[in-house]
Amino acid sequence: MKTPKRLQSLVTEGLVDEVLRQLMSGKEATVYIVRCGDEIRCAKVYKDIKQRSFRNNTSYQEGRRTKNSRQARAMEKGSRYGRQMQEEAWQSAEVDALYRLAAAGVRVPQPHICHEGVLLMDLVTDADGQPAPRLNDIDLSETLALEFHAGLLEQVVRMLCAGIIHGDLSEYNILVGADGPVIIDLPQAVDAAGNSNAAVMLQRDVANLASYFGRFAPALADTDYGKEIWRLYQAGSLSPASELTGRIEVDHRIADVDAVLEEVKLALQAEERRLYQAG
Repeated sequence: MKTPKRLQSLVTEGLVDEVLRQLMSGKEATVYIVRCGDEIRCAKVYKDIKQRSFRNNTSYQEGRRTKNSRQARAMEKGSRYGRQMQEEAWQSAEVDALYRLAAAGVRVPQPHICHEGVLLMDLVTDADGQPAPRLNDIDLSETLALEFHAGLLEQVVRMLCAGIIHGDLSEYNILVGADGPVIIDLPQAVDAAGNSNAAVMLQRDVANLASYFGRFAPALADTDYGKEIWRLYQAGSLSPASELTGRIEVDHRIADVDAVLEEVKLALQAEERRLYQAG
């Protein structure tokens, strides 16, 4: 196929030898299958912030570092330079998260380079060597649903042990590769130690998993792994080997109203994003 304009610089630099075809086009990026020497990879081309359905919400930005105070002020003011810096920070968040998570043994695509708004990474494939389908696009038995759920909980724990929370985990950003589920789409990744909404986002990610897999395995509907994982994390006792029960003691203290309202707001934002992804 003809090389898209946004990928031309990677071809010129010798990072990509050939663009084979478009894999998918979403609200935030277009993904192409490319050939790099003898390797088949994918190139994620980020769309301009004005074209995206999911903006750099302040709830996700909290705790992220900028290169200097000038850039931070520009981002706060929303100047042209600030928007450019915001865009670079959005893309860098995914690249940084992928490198950290891959090093921690989390099942994510291996990143290779991010060049002029294009992220080059491994292509996740199924048992037949074809691009892996999204979790939402496959049929599950109760047994397989329980297996995938347990495996993804382990990945969420590994992510948290590496200091990262996905922040938008659902059946739409999980691919089913030859060896099982692989987590993708991390530009909104949250720093677990530096974001005041970290607990809410972690618990929402885990609840999304229980809600989806609970369609096939009803027993998951009564579990509460999110709070259990966060309590272990706060206590400094969470590890990839932690045994989870999905059960916690009920807390009868008066609820923090502000925290509840923030959770509701984040849940509404997440639902809006899920509807866009499903469309």
